[in-house]
Amino acid sequence: MSEVTVALTGASGIPYGLRLVQALAGAGEEVHLLISEAGRLVAGMETASPLPQRSGEVHRHLCRHLALAPAQLHVYSEQAWTSRLASGSAAPKRMAICPCTTGTLAAVASGHSNSLLERAADVVLKERGRLVLVPRETPLSAVHLEHMLALARLGAVVLPANPGFYHQPQHIDDLIDFVVARILDHLDVAHELGPRWGQEGPDER
Repeated sequence: MSEVTVALTGASGIPYGLRLVQALAGAGEEVHLLISEAGRLVAGMETASPLPQRSGEVHRHLCRHLALAPAQLHVYSEQAWTSRLASGSAAPKRMAICPCTTGTLAAVASGHSNSLLERAADVVLKERGRLVLVPRETPLSAVHLEHMLALARLGAVVLPANPGFYHQPQHIDDLIDFVVARILDHLDVAHELGPRWGQEGPDER
């Protein structure tokens, strides 16, 4: 089974991250999940069911609410320094930080590794893997843009959570899936979350 690391931080947009986890598992990927403390707080504001504190409880909670097979999800504490996510020889070579705070963006761009989340991103970069960062911030300052440019030059994909409207979304879930589909594309994960540009929509067939 192929693997992807997903990190949820404290930017608004936790539903994007949770849907990404669900879509990855649905595509047969094994998901290694990191959630910052700020991400846990924002999840309590943006979802109907707040995330528990302990990693084991988070695992059971998400398996139940996202209908995941327990073996497909692994949840880590941010201080689990002995986990495989901290090792270049063992960590998955693909990672998405969704949503990504500008603070996390700065830490990764600067090579800081003050938590397992930041270290995991650093590992993916140094091992020439695929790192996708999904910032959800507006407006962007020159500082934010400089960090994005630095990461793009390092080979990371900076993918702001900007949903499109050409597919005529009818529900909030349609907007979420639009962004998640783009993340999956850049992680090389096949999906059918919606029509692509130029494809026939359901009312054009």
